[in-house]
Amino acid sequence: MTKTPTLIPELKVLDYAKSLDFYTRLAGFKIIYDRPKNDFAMLGYKEARLMIEGMNEKSRLWSVGVMERPFGRGVHLQIEVDDVVSLSQKFKEAGYPLFLELEEKGYRAGDREIWHKQFLVQDPDGYLLRFFEEI
Repeated sequence: MTKTPTLIPELKVLDYAKSLDFYTRLAGFKIIYDRPKNDFAMLGYKEARLMIEGMNEKSRLWSVGVMERPFGRGVHLQIEVDDVVSLSQKFKEAGYPLFLELEEKGYRAGDREIWHKQFLVQDPDGYLLRFFEEI
């Protein structure tokens, strides 16, 4: 059994079914466990974890302000994947325009430089996701 990550974001979503489809069918996440009666799912991709919960009478909404699309303004989630090129194409084919087209970008990490092949896409509620592969 793998250790649960110590940070797991929970994203409030307007259309639970649409978001679940986005994260599982398109992004490749698996359902670790869910509570369909509550419009809730814990999702995982490798070591990454993410929770989604519908914004409705079934959920507990801890909101510090008005929820307006795009959700998550000022935040993006970085997720390492196995094949970033194929994934970017999958999103395009499903009608999700890339917020940032596929690129190669170098980043300083301590005393070395690492390179990522990456793209950004928004989920159905506007949360910004950066999928990457180290190169």
